[in-house]
Amino acid sequence: MHATDPAPGIVAGVAPTPVEAVPQRPADRADAAFRSLRSAIVEAALPPGTRLPEDVLAQQYGVSRTLIRGTLARLTAAGLVEVGKAKSALVANPSLTEARETFEVRRCLEREAVRLIATGPGAAVRAPLDAHIAQEAAAADAGGQVSGRLGAEFHILLGELSGNALLERYLGEVVWRCALILAVHGRNHDQHRSVDEHRELVDLLAAGRADDAEALVARHVTAVEERALSTAAPDAPLDLVTILRRY
Repeated sequence: MHATDPAPGIVAGVAPTPVEAVPQRPADRADAAFRSLRSAIVEAALPPGTRLPEDVLAQQYGVSRTLIRGTLARLTAAGLVEVGKAKSALVANPSLTEARETFEVRRCLEREAVRLIATGPGAAVRAPLDAHIAQEAAAADAGGQVSGRLGAEFHILLGELSGNALLERYLGEVVWRCALILAVHGRNHDQHRSVDEHRELVDLLAAGRADDAEALVARHVTAVEERALSTAAPDAPLDLVTILRRY
């Protein structure tokens, strides 16, 4: 590639546009940038290997390059971004071996999370989980990648409701990595099936049936893992700025 060529994944001559409703405090804008990039990655809008230049992102989100470096560091720690040979940030491209290892850890963590919920708050978790499932169902009806992201967020919510802060942290990290793995390797899937299993899990949690909830979540995570077996590749060059405007 010549020095004057645009970077892969970026269309030359497109001026970055700040996102709408940008928070006023720089730290808040950096956090909004983190959430925006995370959503774009796990919804497969930014495929693996997409370059994430600091200057483009800083202008897009209205923050300094220093804050963008911190945002990219957070995404790297979450396993969603990796550093390339030229020390530039790229959307991560997890291997199938890494995928299997990630799902092994997730299964262990999530089984413990649902056991803690079923033997602890139980029925008290129905309201927040049902509210989230309603969003999942609406997104599944609409189609697209948003329903998959909301499905991942359901499992992150389980970590929050477990009452164990450390479990919440680690489960959240692992679930986001699984979402990226599905974006990279996953096959097409009717999200309505996952929504139905989430509803069934909530019923078990509310009834305090810890063993049944643990068995169901293990089967559910295994089914998600089995969908992460075929590799998908980007179809065409993409425009980083145009994509991020949607987030």
